[in-house]
Amino acid sequence: MLHQQLPVVLIPGFMLDETLWDEFIRVYPDERCFIRASLARGHNIAEMTRYIVSGLPHRFILAGFSLGGYVARAIAEAYPERTAGMVLIATSMREDPPEQRKLLDAASRIALSRDFNGISPGAIKRSLHPLRQGDTLLIQRIREMGKRMGSGVFRAQALLDRNNITTRPFTRPVKVFAADEDRLRSYEEVTELAHCFGTDVEIIEESGHLVPLEQPSQLARSISDWLDSVGL
Repeated sequence: MLHQQLPVVLIPGFMLDETLWDEFIRVYPDERCFIRASLARGHNIAEMTRYIVSGLPHRFILAGFSLGGYVARAIAEAYPERTAGMVLIATSMREDPPEQRKLLDAASRIALSRDFNGISPGAIKRSLHPLRQGDTLLIQRIREMGKRMGSGVFRAQALLDRNNITTRPFTRPVKVFAADEDRLRSYEEVTELAHCFGTDVEIIEESGHLVPLEQPSQLARSISDWLDSVGL
């Protein structure tokens, strides 16, 4: 029954808002309570964690995509007694390389100095599966998410320090997903993360990095099956 199930907290990625999960929730095959978290508040991961948890019930399941995976791990570490399980999607344990941080820093300075229109189309295309790189409606939708969040959030997220999340043992169930055509997070990174939690990686087929937008049905079925298998 719905009232007996724990809610799933959906945490989006870099410059993506709560609408990231629209299709995923719509096609989810079972009844389930979802709570959409936001990464629009906080200047570091600890602050983001506190803002999110302040609005959550006592017990929950976490589902973090990309940057949201770092935040999910931080929540699980800070509140292990409240976290019943965790799903990590197209994410990593690694810090962004120095060259990427320099590019993000430069882009964030430009964003603060003029009207911000979201992430550039070129950057968005790089994150998508090759077959979707010409999908102008999808690209515009992603840009609009970033535009709604604004240049201040862009700078805060671009400069986040992701190094201070430890790998303290987590005894609850964990599921890790990777995309088969992810050019932002390598399969090696995702398997490294899965190894840390003593689990395997499930591949989402025909998807670039933006799994919840590119393959919402496949992701929804897989998460539903996994939650059933571990009794959550």
